[in-house]
Amino acid sequence: MAVARNYDLTDVCPRSISVTETSASTADLVILGGGSGGYACALRAAQLGLSVVLVEKDKLGGTCLHRGCIPTKALLQAAEVADAARDGHKFGVKTALEGIDMGGVNKYKDGVVAKMFKGLQGLVSSRGIRYVEGTGKFVAPDTVDVDGQRYTGHSIVLATGSYAKSLPDLEIGGRFITSDQALNLDFVPDRVVVLGGGVIGVEFASVWRSFGAEVTVVEALPRLVPAEDDFCSKQLERAFRRRGITFKTGVRFTGATQSASGVTVSLESGEQLEADLLLIAVGRGPNTAEAGYAEASLAMDRGFVLTDERLRTNLPGVYALGDIVPGLQLAHRGFAQGIFLAEDIAGRTPAPIDEDGIPRVTYCEPQVASVGLTETLAKDRHGDIETIIYDLAGNGRSQILQTRGAIKLVRAKNGPVVGVHMVGDRVGELIGEAQLIVNWEAYPEDVAALVHAHPTQNEALGEAHLALAGKPLHAHG
Repeated sequence: MAVARNYDLTDVCPRSISVTETSASTADLVILGGGSGGYACALRAAQLGLSVVLVEKDKLGGTCLHRGCIPTKALLQAAEVADAARDGHKFGVKTALEGIDMGGVNKYKDGVVAKMFKGLQGLVSSRGIRYVEGTGKFVAPDTVDVDGQRYTGHSIVLATGSYAKSLPDLEIGGRFITSDQALNLDFVPDRVVVLGGGVIGVEFASVWRSFGAEVTVVEALPRLVPAEDDFCSKQLERAFRRRGITFKTGVRFTGATQSASGVTVSLESGEQLEADLLLIAVGRGPNTAEAGYAEASLAMDRGFVLTDERLRTNLPGVYALGDIVPGLQLAHRGFAQGIFLAEDIAGRTPAPIDEDGIPRVTYCEPQVASVGLTETLAKDRHGDIETIIYDLAGNGRSQILQTRGAIKLVRAKNGPVVGVHMVGDRVGELIGEAQLIVNWEAYPEDVAALVHAHPTQNEALGEAHLALAGKPLHAHG
């Protein structure tokens, strides 16, 4: 169970490490990687009185800010506006979608990123953190080399993030793109094949469909968003059919060719798909190959750095976090791990992060949001379980928004809620309450007794818990 703690963020803890800097290249803590986890660790460590060197070879903020979470969600917001313009008549508003100005979309997207980047730079600078731009390499348990200059720390945190993966014999370039290139397209393709039905694949499929493209998603596993509960997959697939997004699940990709006019994608079934672009969205790999980890005898597995629950590697004083550590590759996971490590290194002994309690949101239309265990994992973990599905048809706010979907709750038999799974427009905004329910091991009766404001989508969570507590009210099939 997660433990609630109150911290005075303005205090300076008594140092567990006593360091007198002998040079500008020596610090209490050297962090290799300035993404979500790295900069969070740096900010919290500096707040606790530690001297910090933060090394980043690209831009402060990492993948999330520049090539991931923020720009993709800006595209998804533009897609939502496009859908609203197209569907205004449903609300009695005379609107029409004249077209998509990708130059304008990209200007909006880049403006959001630039503003956040500037703010983050100012924050790091104001905290007295030494920020070093350059390619860092881990060369010893207390040393990081940056383009020939060595920085020594009593503790080292490795936070080098991830990269967009491809497949063997499928070289990125031309009409074969990953999410990195997809974020900067200056046109809307007429037809796209998306290879991969996970988070990245379905988000881009959703954007392009809203922008007017014909989209086909190819997923080798039996369902879309295969890491989610089977309920979420079925709900999303139903919604994608209504939107006209084609998907082929349980089918393997065998190859692709490109020409000046398009791409041809071949499937194991013998089918061939023609399109303007092939988006390769087969996941992200750990960015560790050129960082010196293996040469320094760091324990690794398939490119990932192995740690214990306190994120300690096999080398004394060396820690790792974020996408290079096996587990969910989510920016907020790395951010939380960064804060945890800063406090741990400073002697605060925080409770380890419960991986099962980390929330997940996929921002396609409709959104998929979940926290805790799927039904399958809950059965493995707890044996007897109970589930309930509450259809959003019974929720007034959802009807106003004209969204379809449902909420599924999973509880241990006569025990707490161990999983919350939601599909519908804007359900990502409900994940805050959902994670409190799961992480504080609430019983359905506990949540059913709470008063949820009307009309909100949060009411749907309350109604679902009423149903699971044995007293359903607005129940719709």
